[in-house]
Amino acid sequence: MSLALYRKYRPKTFAEIIGQEHIVKTLTNALSSEMISHAYLFTGPRGCGKTTIARLLAKAANCETRKPNEFEPCNKCSSCIEINESRSIDLIEIDAASHRGIDDIREIRQGIKFAPTKSKYKIFIIDECHQLSKDAANALLKTLEEPPAHAIFILATTEIQKMIATILSRCQRFDFWNLTMPQIIQRLEFLSEKEKIKIEKPALELIALQARGSIRDAESLLDQVISFSSALDQKAEIKTQEIKDLLGIVDLSSVSQFVDFLVEKNISKTINYLQEILEKGKDPQEFTKTLISYLRQGLLLKISPDMQNHLSIGLTKEELQKLQNQANGFSEQELQKLLQLFLKAENQIKYSSIPQLPIELAIVEAIGLEKE
Repeated sequence: MSLALYRKYRPKTFAEIIGQEHIVKTLTNALSSEMISHAYLFTGPRGCGKTTIARLLAKAANCETRKPNEFEPCNKCSSCIEINESRSIDLIEIDAASHRGIDDIREIRQGIKFAPTKSKYKIFIIDECHQLSKDAANALLKTLEEPPAHAIFILATTEIQKMIATILSRCQRFDFWNLTMPQIIQRLEFLSEKEKIKIEKPALELIALQARGSIRDAESLLDQVISFSSALDQKAEIKTQEIKDLLGIVDLSSVSQFVDFLVEKNISKTINYLQEILEKGKDPQEFTKTLISYLRQGLLLKISPDMQNHLSIGLTKEELQKLQNQANGFSEQELQKLLQLFLKAENQIKYSSIPQLPIELAIVEAIGLEKE
């Protein structure tokens, strides 16, 4: 069974990490000076590298050959190899989504009393820690207050607002950011080269755009594309249109035409065109996501034309000019209202018995408001 790309090429050194430079710098300084904390809290959106960096920190802390003033794990000693192969006895990874009760934390408190089997530290990585029950969180707090010298806790969460303040105060907090388009494209180019896959640059940009800042999502999409290319002709270069068809991505020209009808304030044409798009098999929610992203870019251009360089990735020069012209057809308030309406529609689609109905209602309300 082949490994998924994000597992197969998971970074094994801090130098391989793309993005999160502010976090890597702080952690590597702490490792070099042997000033490792007993508790860390990693917070940020999903797929941005929290678990990867947590494992790297654990590996570097327990590396048997790492010398003073060094921070990179050797990846050759038995401790590093065991962590790379996910079989280290002294690295305990817990998914709080499925182990959220007080009994699970009691097991940790009992196990933490014993020294590591073979490593310097016994390290606990608790993922999605915001899902711990109130009693479990309070039990964990007690452990964080008085941990033994051989224990390190690394908590990871996507919803920091759900964490109790007393736990936050006992951890070193690190805020992870979504990766930028150039950073994701750089990673995708590296993976494509490793897998010996030919793929054109606009196709990689499209995958990066769909990932919306998540490196893991981008790698999963590339994995899907590689499987698709293997089923066809592995030697042929993968084209952008093939990826659009494979992933069900809504063509930007369709969204642009849809916005043209909104600019015209023609309810009938707009709804009929929406029906044409959906009859071609496009997913209503995927269409709405792409539309929201497009309108957001239009709003940013309306606010500041200088944003063109920031928005250039994922749009051709002609598409960018078309978007600028469309943005000029709305006021800032109209674009804001459109975004609010279609965001509301996107949330309602999943619960609607007629998936396109929330979009149709948004169209009627949007154009009705504009005509007033």
